[in-house]
Amino acid sequence: MRRFNIHHLTTYSYSAPVGLGTHTLRLRPREGHDLRIETSSLSISPAAKLRWHRDVEGNCLATASFHDISDRLLIESNLIIQQYDRVPLDFVVDEEAVNYPFHYASKDLPLLEAYLSLTDPQPSLPLLQWMATVWQPGESIQSYTLLKRLNLAAHHRISYRQRDEPGVQSCAATLQGGWGSCRDIAVLFMEAARCFGFAARFVSGYSFTALPPEQAGSTHAWAEVFLPGAGWKGFDPTHGDIVGDTHIPVAVARRPESVTPIAGSFCGASLLSMQVGVWISELQGFTTQLEP
Repeated sequence: MRRFNIHHLTTYSYSAPVGLGTHTLRLRPREGHDLRIETSSLSISPAAKLRWHRDVEGNCLATASFHDISDRLLIESNLIIQQYDRVPLDFVVDEEAVNYPFHYASKDLPLLEAYLSLTDPQPSLPLLQWMATVWQPGESIQSYTLLKRLNLAAHHRISYRQRDEPGVQSCAATLQGGWGSCRDIAVLFMEAARCFGFAARFVSGYSFTALPPEQAGSTHAWAEVFLPGAGWKGFDPTHGDIVGDTHIPVAVARRPESVTPIAGSFCGASLLSMQVGVWISELQGFTTQLEP
């Protein structure tokens, strides 16, 4: 088990006091057998009324409602989490899904259909051409091996570049430009996996890297694929890795625009700047002992 402290600070500055609409916050990690939240706190200025709920994907959301006007909005999340996914390759795929291609069981299809549907119903030619370099029909291959190959192919084909503009590039633009943000690369992997017939979904969260304490990081994005018998398995094409105990998932969705960490509105003056900083450090020992 590993323990991490996560400090996530977002600051919006406006040219004059503005009225703040309801904001939706996706900052609380997805708890389960592999991840537990030890402590958490959420600070907002100006003061807001918080209501918590789970969305259709089971993500934990907070909605913040404001009464005061302000020329600045500060949202600060502090977490200590326990991550137990030390052996991400310790899984067994159901016999009927070991070799590719395979078909999902009819009982699972109603739940998986949304994750099998392509974002663009007509895949672009650059996407199809790139997929042909990963696998050709007739080649004997195991399902997990194909996904691992696809993950590495995306990592080697696309150079990571931080991109502050909202939204996600099309797969064609990512392939033709040869670069993309983590969310662009995750979507490329996800769309290719769906074209191959795998159910895939987008993941927003955090990834631990040993940055100097004074250097801020950012949120991260990757993809998960459903493998019968193994469940949802994470692939991080930005780094070419299988998702393990350095990844902290916060929200999952069929489409990336559904899981932005913070979404909201304001009225009045204009937005001058938005600054986001994420600091993750590894901790030793316990502050609180949780029951299994």
